[in-house]
This record gives sequence, structure tokens and C-alpha cells, in this order.
Amino acid sequence: MFKRYFEKEWVQNLTLAALVGLVVYYFAFIFEFKYDFDWAVFLVKGQYGHMGKLMLHGVNLTVTITIYSAAIALLLGTIFGLARLSNFKPVYWFATCYVELFRNTPLLIQLFFWNFALPYAFPEEIRFKLFEMDFEFWVSTLGCGIFTGAFMAEIIRAGIQSIPKGLLEASYSSGLTFPQTLRKIILPLAFREIIPPLGSEFLNNMKNTSLAMTIGVGELCWSMQEVLSLTYRTFEAFIVATVIYLVLSLIIAAILNIVNEKLKIMPAEKLTRLRRAADVLFIPFDLLGAGMERILWHFRRPPEAKTVSPLRRLLRTSTKGIILTAKLLFVAVIAYVLFITIKAVASFNFDIIWSNLTTLLIWRFPNGEQSEFFLGLGGLSASILMAVISITGSFIIGLFIGMGRTSRNRAVRIPCIAYIELVRGVPLILVIFWFYQVILDFVFKVEIHAFWAGTIALTFFFGAYIAETVRGGIENIPPGQVEAAKASGLSYFQTMRKIVLPQALKQMLPALVGMFIAAFKDTSLVYIIGVMDLTRAAYAINNRLMVYPFEIYTTVALLYFIFSYLMSLYAKRLERKLSPETVRIEM
Repeated sequence: MFKRYFEKEWVQNLTLAALVGLVVYYFAFIFEFKYDFDWAVFLVKGQYGHMGKLMLHGVNLTVTITIYSAAIALLLGTIFGLARLSNFKPVYWFATCYVELFRNTPLLIQLFFWNFALPYAFPEEIRFKLFEMDFEFWVSTLGCGIFTGAFMAEIIRAGIQSIPKGLLEASYSSGLTFPQTLRKIILPLAFREIIPPLGSEFLNNMKNTSLAMTIGVGELCWSMQEVLSLTYRTFEAFIVATVIYLVLSLIIAAILNIVNEKLKIMPAEKLTRLRRAADVLFIPFDLLGAGMERILWHFRRPPEAKTVSPLRRLLRTSTKGIILTAKLLFVAVIAYVLFITIKAVASFNFDIIWSNLTTLLIWRFPNGEQSEFFLGLGGLSASILMAVISITGSFIIGLFIGMGRTSRNRAVRIPCIAYIELVRGVPLILVIFWFYQVILDFVFKVEIHAFWAGTIALTFFFGAYIAETVRGGIENIPPGQVEAAKASGLSYFQTMRKIVLPQALKQMLPALVGMFIAAFKDTSLVYIIGVMDLTRAAYAINNRLMVYPFEIYTTVALLYFIFSYLMSLYAKRLERKLSPETVRIEM
């Protein structure tokens, strides 16, 4: 009887309203908050300046870095995505090295390398000139672009491989050249398929710009911390930054949703309201494209007047020679870069690396002080331990939240959606700040080691992403199996435990391994709250040595890469084992 009433929509809405009311009542009348909000701090100029203008300056830098880095990432992703499909092995291996290297090392380590180590490769005069040219801003912009481009390259490669091979053969048989096939057939179809995953990367790129604060760029997170340090208004600074990030996430999601709707092929009688709105918004771009076509058509040469110029005839007859020359030149450039890299690595002070390797692996364990975590355990060991604990806890959270996300009951589904969208809309570094400086310390009055605060934040953050993975796995199960389970008398939880989840978890295994790799790389962010992980250990060693940043950060990047790459190979092996065979398109 209770179950029958709870299936009614008005009962679900009433239950949801009651839950919200209980939360509001608890925090308004029972919980002793002991904090007076002062929002005027952003509206009135104070002793240290106008905090509102400081936050707006941070938003401006965040948006600027986001736009520039997104353009760089899309360009690099397209180039290297196509290169990953090349049957010319040097191009393929070069693109593969780029993708694997930058995907399997944390963005924070990459930014540290570009900012702290790379300048030492230049003479002192050039180094000082670089620092005078807003070096940190361009490091963060290029760093985010290069990092995100590696992920976009794999998405674009997968999108191109999803195109039926027959279309490629038909375009060649109809007389289209490779550039024409690429421009008119392959890329338009591929981008229609990959807009959703590309949208996720654009969104991640925006959130990744928050790491620019670690190298001194005054973006939104840096501005938030500056407001906090100058005014001690913790909640105001954190809430404003969180709301701004959520608004930026919604704007990016809305833009990409409109673009996705515009690219859909649908009959005129079935146009949705969103598609009509997209058509209106794209009128300027359509007019610009039509104008360019008319200009090109005006300057075209009539077919009867067309003649083959001597230069074009020469190019046609020597095409194979030009291609061979380009390939040889590319191989020569790669060989030169490889020679310079080997020469630079050979000049490393390997005694410094070897003497600090144990510190990077375990820090001071087991001879640490009592104030340190677990007898001084740190470095790579602490990063792996934090990743294992956080991904285990987040899997449990994500499993239940993902099941709730697929529920038809609004009282269950809406809170799960709110948790997922709230967490996925803000950067991880902001979630770490919330847990370390506000939720655990200020709200719950719990004093715990920074290691556990960072672990809880990572668990809470990745729980939302795993919940979406679980939701996708559950929805991928044919509905007929669920209906058959209900018809045979199984309850909801019995259906999930015996029918749905065993099949869904098998499909989710590669994604879960990928999530573990992401959690391991993102443990580098807890360095910001003082956890002695691998990144913090490298930062401390570099500050002590001062003159060996190349050796230290290259070693750290290699440690991150080895562990992440081995796990990514395992994920690919699982994906090949659990997925049907696909045909690889070569271009």
C-alpha cells in the first residue's frame, strides 16, 4: 500500500519538499552556525581595495584563458587526431607519443615544468624577457591547451573511425581528393558524432584553468583566495566563486547543446524549439558562409576557360616526389628533436635524481615526525594510497547515486541529479578548498589531517562522475530484461543485484579503470592544502635544491606517466576484451 501511494507524483513532490524543509530547518534553527554574512565586501571599496572588482578581474582572466586554450586544444586535437590515423608510421608514433605523454601526466606537473623548469633551458637574458611578457599567463594558456588537446585528439580519432569505411571509399571513387574528402565528408560527419564528448572536454578545460593560480595567475580561484586572505570572509568568497563556476559551466553546456542541435539532421516538419532557436542564433554565421561562397563563385574561372598552368602541371607530375620530400623532412625534424631531447637528458645530474628518488617515493617513512601522516609516508606512495581509498569510496557513493539517478521516483532522482550536476560544475581544486577550509573545519568542527581532508574531497568529487558512469551502464541494459525480472516477481533491488548490475559493471570496467587513473593524477591537487604527495615532495625538493628543476620535475612526470600509462594499457585491454571488434580507418 505504501509503495502504491509513493508512486504517485504528488506524494513524491511532497516528500521532496519535506526533505528540503528538514534541511533548511536544521541549518536555520538547530545547527549553531555562528557566522555573520557580509555581502557588502564585494560592493564597497575597503581598506585593501574593491573585492568585487578583484573577482571580476579573476572571471575575465578565467574566460580569456578558457577561450584561448580551447582554440589551441581544438586545433591540436584535430591535427593529432588525424595523425593518429596515418599509415605513415613516424607521424603515427609522433602523435601517439604526444597523446599518451600529456594524457598520462597531471596538468599541475605540466604547468610546473613549463613555468619553473623550461625557462632554465634559455640564456639568462631571454629568461628575463620571457618573465616580462606575462609568462605565467601564456604558460597556463598553452599548458591547458596542450593538455586538453591530447584528450580531444582521441575523441576526434574515435569520431573519424566511427564513420563507415564505405563513405571514404565512395568519396575517393567519385574523384574527391584527400583534402576534399576530409573537409566535405569526414570532418562534418565526425564532429556531429563527437559534439557531446567534446563538450565535456571544453567544460573540463574551463575548470582546469583554476590550476593557473598555482603559478601565480590571478584567475578566479586566485582571486577567491586573495579575498579570503584580505577580508577573512570565507563563505562569501567560496560561495561567489562556486556560483560563478556553475554559471560558466551552464553557459558552456548551453552553447554546446545549441551547436549539437544545429548539426542534427532532421526534417523541417519535426524541428524542435531548440533547433529553431539555434537556426536564429546561427543566422550571422550562415550569412557569412553564403557571402564567402558568392565571392568565391564570382571569381571562379568558367570551365571552358580553365587551363592547366605549367606550375600546376609540374606539381601534378611531381606529387609523389613532394610527398616523399615532406616525409623525409618530417623524419629529419623528429630525429633532430629526439637528438636534442636525448642530449638534454644525458646532461642531467643523475646523482641528484638518485639521491632524492627514495624521498619522492616514500618521503620520510618510517622516520617521520609525529605530526606527519603515518610515520612520514608521502611521495608516490601517498598518492597511490589516496587514489585507492578515494576511488573505492567514490565507487560506493557512485553506485547508489547512479541507481538513484535512474529512478522514476522524483524524491530520489532530483537530489541525485542535484549532487551530480553541482559537483561536476565546479573544479576539483575548489571542492578541496570547500572540504578543507569550510565543511570539515568550519561546519562540522572536525579537525583531521590534510591527507584525510583531501581524500574525502576526492571521494566526494569522483562519486559524481562514477554515478554518471553507473547511470550509463544501467541504461545500456535492454529494458526487456528489467520488465522480465519484474514479471517474474523480483523486487527492484533484486533486479539490480541479480540482473542489471552484473551486466552493467562488466561494461563499466574500462571506464572505472580510467576513473582510477584520473583520481591518481588528480591527487597532485592536494599539494595546495599541504599534503605531502608526490607533487608536494617534488616542490619541496626543488625549493631546497633551487638549481635542478629539470631533473626533479622530469623524474616526477616520469613516475606519474609510468603508473598512469600501465593502467591505461590495462583499460584498453579490458575495452578490447569487452567490446566488439572495430575496423580501423587509415588515412
